[in-house]
Amino acid sequence: MNQSSVSTRRASPVRYIAAAVVAGAIAVAGYFAFNGQQHAPDATFTLLSGQKVSTSELKGKVYLVNFWATSCTTCMHEMPQMVQTYNRFKSQGLEFVAVAMNYDAPMYVANYAETRKLPFKVALDDGSAARQFGNVQLTPTTFVIDRNGKILKRYVGEPQFAELDQLLQQALST
Repeated sequence: MNQSSVSTRRASPVRYIAAAVVAGAIAVAGYFAFNGQQHAPDATFTLLSGQKVSTSELKGKVYLVNFWATSCTTCMHEMPQMVQTYNRFKSQGLEFVAVAMNYDAPMYVANYAETRKLPFKVALDDGSAARQFGNVQLTPTTFVIDRNGKILKRYVGEPQFAELDQLLQQALST
């Protein structure tokens, strides 16, 4: 192979820079889209019981939407703390919807919710709620939403629970 054919196969540095700029812009847009700059989408969750709950019904309340999966190690690690957080703030009006991802077997979700006695709403997603909340793919992803339906914070991964507690105290007191 001669050198001219090798050099034509190399991507120019400008292409790499352009790709990096586009990726950075998408990341920045995603960050701002779900950190206090947007309202919760109109979404409907189907609970394990078959009952439906929508974000419009939750308006007027402070609530968490937690996307999780039984196959997610971090989700399983954070869930007891999520239960404690909910139990600490439910008397002040906190609502909580734990949304199992569409790839999670309903039987596993129901078994986990029952054996762990999850005290909050548990929903099975068909993929639509995850799409409506910004195409959630990573679990756990948790949204904190205020009484006006504004997304106050999006946590990807396990939240810093002291920070989450402060945010909830503030949102519930207003």
